[in-house]
Amino acid sequence: LDIVYEDEHLVVVDKPHGMVVHPAPGHPDGTVVNALLGRYGDLSPIGLPRRPGIVHRLDRDTSGLMIVARREEAHQALSAALARREVGRGYLAAVWGRFEPERSTIDRPIARHPNDRKRMAVVEDGRRAVTHVRWLERWPAADLLAIRLETGRTHQIRVHLADTGHPVVGDPVYGPGWERGMTGAGGQWAARFARRVGRLFLHAARLSFVHPATGEELTFTSELPEPLAGALAWARDSAS
Repeated sequence: LDIVYEDEHLVVVDKPHGMVVHPAPGHPDGTVVNALLGRYGDLSPIGLPRRPGIVHRLDRDTSGLMIVARREEAHQALSAALARREVGRGYLAAVWGRFEPERSTIDRPIARHPNDRKRMAVVEDGRRAVTHVRWLERWPAADLLAIRLETGRTHQIRVHLADTGHPVVGDPVYGPGWERGMTGAGGQWAARFARRVGRLFLHAARLSFVHPATGEELTFTSELPEPLAGALAWARDSAS
């Protein structure tokens, strides 16, 4: 694991793509929790037996920054701060098509998909979910967005963006093969871009919070990993 910050109270991890956060059916080991238990011996008991220390999660296919609590007191304080929306979580995402307007707030409830329990969906009687989106760059068939979470529902960013008609590039659940429906030069560009991305183009790039023990304001950033960084450079070159 890439440990960005650690002390006796908490750990900030830069999680790689493809790594599950905590043990679950089909993923008994090789998770972030397993790795941290191996490193520290124990974590906050909140969430036992499978999710000790987990303050907030990232999808397996999402990379980037997340907090894990080592002490119960820190876990309680961080969870309360998260509930009060005092933990800043910023993401970078590439989405298909032209996302407009340049700034948008998506406020649409999310719940389990009524016909597929493995997926989430915008559902009228679901839990409130709020995602703030800011447009950054426009390419021939995709846009780069900065995203800030106000709430933290399962798959929230992916569900919200797919619901607007702009699924995250490389999303195997909410936008599989979306680029194959594009024609002409845009479709050719999209096919090349998708091959270069090769995964979900969603990265938790910024994390900020007040340390629960010291009161210090902490901010961490994470650069796009490969192959996303290389795909971004190619997209910029191809659009210039």
